[in-house]
Order: sequence, then structure tokens, then C-alpha cells
Amino acid sequence: MVERYVMSIDQGTNSTRCILFDHHGRLVSVAQREHQQHFPRPGWVEHDALEIWRNLQRVVPEALSVAGIAAGDVVAIGLANQRETTVLWDRLTGAPLGRAIVWQDTRTAPLVEEFRHRPGDDFFLERCGLPPSTYFSALRIRWLFDHVNGLEQRAKDGEVLFGTMESWLIWNLTGGADGGLHITDATNASRTMLMNIRTLTWDEELLTFFGVPRPMLPGIRPSAESYGDARTVLPGIRITAALGDQQAALFGQTCFSPGEAKCTYGTGSFLLLNTGTDMVRSRHGLLSTVAYKIGDQPPVYALEGSIAVTGALVQWFRDRLGLISSAPEIETLARTVEDNGGCYIVPAFSGLFAPRWRSDARGVIVGLTSYITKGHLARAVLEATGWQTREVVDAMNADSSVALKQLKVDGGMTSDNLLMQFVADVLDVPVVRPMVAETVSLGAAYAAGLAAGFWPDLEVLRRNWHRAAQWLPDMDPERRESEYDNWQRAVERSLGWIKPPRRT
Repeated sequence: MVERYVMSIDQGTNSTRCILFDHHGRLVSVAQREHQQHFPRPGWVEHDALEIWRNLQRVVPEALSVAGIAAGDVVAIGLANQRETTVLWDRLTGAPLGRAIVWQDTRTAPLVEEFRHRPGDDFFLERCGLPPSTYFSALRIRWLFDHVNGLEQRAKDGEVLFGTMESWLIWNLTGGADGGLHITDATNASRTMLMNIRTLTWDEELLTFFGVPRPMLPGIRPSAESYGDARTVLPGIRITAALGDQQAALFGQTCFSPGEAKCTYGTGSFLLLNTGTDMVRSRHGLLSTVAYKIGDQPPVYALEGSIAVTGALVQWFRDRLGLISSAPEIETLARTVEDNGGCYIVPAFSGLFAPRWRSDARGVIVGLTSYITKGHLARAVLEATGWQTREVVDAMNADSSVALKQLKVDGGMTSDNLLMQFVADVLDVPVVRPMVAETVSLGAAYAAGLAAGFWPDLEVLRRNWHRAAQWLPDMDPERRESEYDNWQRAVERSLGWIKPPRRT
């Protein structure tokens, strides 16, 4: 019997990866290429969409070559992508209309402040489950219309297409300007502030409010469904799944039941809790989002806590301060001391995301004394990730009828045992890591394989999940709450640092 495979394309913030998985969910081969990060002004973050498309064209044949297989051995393709990053391109030529504006970009801060007062958060939360934030795509479209001459009229005339990265890549894979599919899935659409989170359709009131013409928007499809065949790179191979990267990680962690949660620790960290087919509207600063939609089945929803800076804080410690030469060294340095020495770091480099959503916050280091060493700073860097996770979990427990009993984790930071033990300690629940660390790619593969009949049902996918490591809580409760109180006082000192800029 000929072995068959599912291909996952993970278009992330820093790189594009192509991974092949076999029927047991095992990683067979991987190819990866980084793309350039552009920072043209303070707070601006951009990517070259054409560079990312070229990288996809390179990593796919590389992954096939490493595995020693032909394109015909691939059953289906699934895509996962950095969410909210906004690409506009010319419908006729396929050329991007400038660089993509990345989810980390904060240029829309003046719009956020304006919309928070007109018409207010509830208008948006009721329709799309999201508060106004620099995080989401609709504000970037509005900003581009306000700052690029003639762009809004061209969009009204049907000359301009919008998409997040999966839309851009699927459009190119299926023919581009020569009849390419202009589609998105419900998870990515739920991050635009333009989709009605209950009907999973573009919301007329939101489109009118932001002034976004419907012809520029992709069609909204399920996360797992046969979209069509690729016409380039892998001609004839079906594209059967697309999910935002964090929803893909939830799927890859097989968190299919209400109350199951995962946290992906990367540049930022994203904690998602499955709430089932009930859309839970958060009252404590979390996002209501679509977790996944399989074919014609009802959508599954999630509560999400998005933390802007976790792994990025380690990178700052390495690259800007020069206190370590590689990211793994931070654990070694942190272990040279017993505790943080009373020092706390709040990494609000571009404001705070969940559960506070304060774009006026900026990073602070508090509790400095002459006693503090670089070891204490290293420990404070790691602990910042743990305390931010605690804030999100507390909000989830307040919103959800079921308290978190276990946290599944993935991402590069989970290799830091000191950090993972600290997360278990401050949450007071077990923290577990799976055998397959590439859960974003695995989730996209699982969804694609389900839609293609490669796997029959979710239960088979559950049986593929195996635990690689576990950390159990071991912190004195009194110390836990005392330290958490210190952390919260540190966060209060980060707020109100930036005055809202005037809109230009």
C-alpha cells in the first residue's frame, strides 16, 4: 500500500513553513524560510506579501524532496496563517498595493481611541465579539483608505481585493489573476471586526461603519472543506483547510471538548478555551472568536486571551540588552538566583492586550535595588510570561462556567522547564506538552485530512495525541497570591504612559 501524506503550510509572523504529516500525525519532513521584517516608523510593522508567496513556492518542493516523495503522494493541503495581517492587492494584476500591515502594527491607535467613544465597545462586541484595537484588520483597511489617495474609490469600483495571508496564498495557489479563488475561512474572518460572529457572514452594519466595500472581501468558507485544486506549485492537489494559526494550534492539540484549553508560547502568547457551540461573550477582557467550523457542522467557538509580548521579551533581553547570546541561555541565567529579588518586568512594548486592552501602556521595570543582578532580571523576564498567563486564565475562569483543570502548551518557549514549572505554579493546574511540538501545522493538517477523508473523525485525531512532558504545581498558595499582587501593582504603573496621538 502506497503511503499518503497531508501537507501543511504554516505562514507565520517570521517565516513560512511546509510540513508533511503521515496518517499517524507524525512529522515526516519540514522546510522553512524566514521573510524580512520591515519597521519603517516607530510602531509600524510590515511584510512583503510577494516575498512570502515566493517563499511558499520554495518550501513546498523542498519539503517533498526531504521526504523523498512526489506531489501525487499528497492527499490534501491545509493552511495556517498569522491572523489579522492585512494584504490589499490589485484584482487584475495580482500585485500587492504596498506592503502587508502586520498584526503587531500600532499605527491605527488614533482610530481605536475614536471608535471607543463613537459608537463604543458594545456596538462592536455585540456584532463581532471584538473590541476596537490596533490588533484587527478592519482598522487597517480604514487607515489605508484614509492615507492612500484613490484607494477607497478603487475598492468601491471592484479593483482591489482584501485578505489575510491565507486568502492571499490560496488566491495565488489557485490561479491568481487568472481565476484564483478569493476566499477566507470563518476563523480568520472572525478576526477582521467585519464578520458577524453568530451568522458567520459579513455584517452590513460593520461594513457601513468602517466604509469597507463588500466586493473587496473574500467569501467566507468553513475551516475544513474542499475549496478547490491548486493550479500552481502543487497542480491538481486539493486545498481543503484554512485556519488562523492559534485556532490551528487548538485543533492540533485536539481540544475538541468545551473546557479544554491550550496556550501557544511564541513571539506573543495565545490562550484559547473551547466553549463549544455556544458563543460566550466575555465580560472580563477576552475575545470571543470562532475556534473552527468543519464542513456543514455548527461552528465551535472559543474564548481567547491574546498576550502581545512573551518570547519577544526574551529576544529583547538577548538582542537589545545583550545579556544573553541565545534564547535558551535565559533559563540558565535565571537559575543562578532563587527568586526575582523583588523585581518585575511588564513588557507593554506596544500596549497591553488581554485582558486589559490598554494601548496607552508601555513597558516598565519595577522593584529595582542595588541587590538586583542580571540573573534576577532574567527570572523577571520569564515570570512576566507566567503572570500574564495567570491574568488571562483568571478572566477565562470568570467568563466560563467550567474552571480550567489543565493547560496544554506548545511553542518554542515550552522548552524552558523553569518557565513551564512557573506557569503551573501560578495557575495551580498541571501543564502538559505534546510529543508533536508543531501544533499549528498539525492542526491545519488535521483539518485538511478530515475534509479529504484521510482521517474519519475527531476521535481518531485524539488518539494521535501523546504527552511528552508534564509540570505539576508546587508553590505555596500564600506566596503565589502575594507575588501576583506585586505583579498587578507593577502593571498599574505601566498604564497611562502614552497620550492618545491626534488622528492625521
